[in-house]
Amino acid sequence: MQDKIRFSIVVPVLNRPNEIRELLESLSQQTDKDFEIIIMEGQSIQPSDEICKEYSKRLDIKYIQNQILSRSIRRNFGIEAATGNYVIFFDSDCILPPQYIETLRKHLNENYSDCFGGIDSANESFTTLQKAINYSMTSTFTTGGIRGGTGKNFLPRAFNMGFSKEVYEKVGGYDDIIGEDIDLSMRIKDAGFSVRPIKEAFVYHKRRLTLKKFYRQTYTFGCARIVFASRHKGSLKALHLLPSCFAVGNIFLVLAGIIFGCIWFLLPILIFVIIIFVDSFMKNKKLSISLVSIFASYIQLFGYGTGFLDEMITHRISKKTAEKMYRQ
Repeated sequence: MQDKIRFSIVVPVLNRPNEIRELLESLSQQTDKDFEIIIMEGQSIQPSDEICKEYSKRLDIKYIQNQILSRSIRRNFGIEAATGNYVIFFDSDCILPPQYIETLRKHLNENYSDCFGGIDSANESFTTLQKAINYSMTSTFTTGGIRGGTGKNFLPRAFNMGFSKEVYEKVGGYDDIIGEDIDLSMRIKDAGFSVRPIKEAFVYHKRRLTLKKFYRQTYTFGCARIVFASRHKGSLKALHLLPSCFAVGNIFLVLAGIIFGCIWFLLPILIFVIIIFVDSFMKNKKLSISLVSIFASYIQLFGYGTGFLDEMITHRISKKTAEKMYRQ
């Protein structure tokens, strides 16, 4: 265990000044203010420099602009600029509850871990769509609970994760690939470092997505799973096949219902819709969120499933990733 944990927070940002303002405001409200913040700005048309300057009166902020567009490379530069011995990563669209740093420090002091991951949640101020997307990304019925779970297969994600400088020195940082955070989490585990979830260290993840953008995002997640399988032997599990089976199964049931003129083929779809609606209502207590959760869940599963199948058949991204890593 470290004698004293000194936190450095690294946040990559690109054209998101309003998000940075909300994140910095939440950081300024922390009950434990013993940390530094490193904002890594890309080639932004709407930079966040003035906002960072404004908050530098209340927070220890380093604002660094780098023309490299890659989020991964900017995160790595942020680690290099950090003076702390434990680096925390957030996405720019995250908002922290006031006790986040205090809670994290308490957990690490009591049970130190080389790498940790927190979960994401929805704040009451979020829109109906943001709450529905949060449900679809964390529900057991859509993701198997992997994203918000605490099991042995838990892998920290870069919207809310951290690790010691020792981890970085031995494992390296983020590779410039899709799903770079999951890839790094796997490498950290493979290197023998301790990795654990800390559910109490949660963030409010304010995703500013349309349903169309959400489909594209989840499609990329599906592609990334095949990329991981090529880089980490044995990482592909039966659970990862379920979204593809779901997508193909739903298409088959609809076509069978049309071809044979039998609505009973649609019964499994109706049962799933009811399960999502009821589960979302029990968690969110609003009919509007429950209804939108049905659409968000279908988009999440179809996006991931079709991306997974596309990459499994074509290996387009896997080949590009292999070529890129070879050149490096």
